[in-house]
Amino acid sequence: MNSLLPIFPLDLVLLPGVPLPLHIFEPRYREMIAECLERKKPFGVVRVSSGGVADIGCTAEIMSVTKKYDDGRMDILTRGVERFEVIQVNNDRAFLQAEISVVQDEEEDEPGKPSAQLVAQAVRLHAEIAKLAGAEPSGPDEHAANLSFLLAGSLPLDLDFKQNLLSTLSEAKRLQAVIGYLEAVLPGLRRAAKAQWN
Repeated sequence: MNSLLPIFPLDLVLLPGVPLPLHIFEPRYREMIAECLERKKPFGVVRVSSGGVADIGCTAEIMSVTKKYDDGRMDILTRGVERFEVIQVNNDRAFLQAEISVVQDEEEDEPGKPSAQLVAQAVRLHAEIAKLAGAEPSGPDEHAANLSFLLAGSLPLDLDFKQNLLSTLSEAKRLQAVIGYLEAVLPGLRRAAKAQWN
């Protein structure tokens, strides 16, 4: 892939399959999004930190423009599509662009599907956390291809954790990581919920 991908550096981690609403107000990003809309092209979302941009990001497909303002600002709804590695950042335009390489999961030795037990455990923990948070526990479909990303993307988890998840090249390992993370935060959430009821 030789063409440059427009890059939106944000203080968040976009995961494949996960929706991301954005408010576009800076002139350079209004220019970038207008171009993406016109060409029906995605852009890349890369987590930005004090050390610059992360090595691994996720392409965002613009699903719809939900609102346009008179001054040129707009609200858009995007969705994460595929992971990429930033090969080289390009500063020729007002907005960042990058040469990228698409990241695929490693082929697992055994068929690369996580066990049904692993999937069920992850979905159960996610539903309990959603319930404790007062959200509808209508979690993602257990058979979704990117289940680990969908589970992590629907909760306000730690950004470092999400970034690590984005870089993990095995769905089974990602699900194990999600389960470990949820099991670690659940006791505190249960205590907080109990204290609220008492």
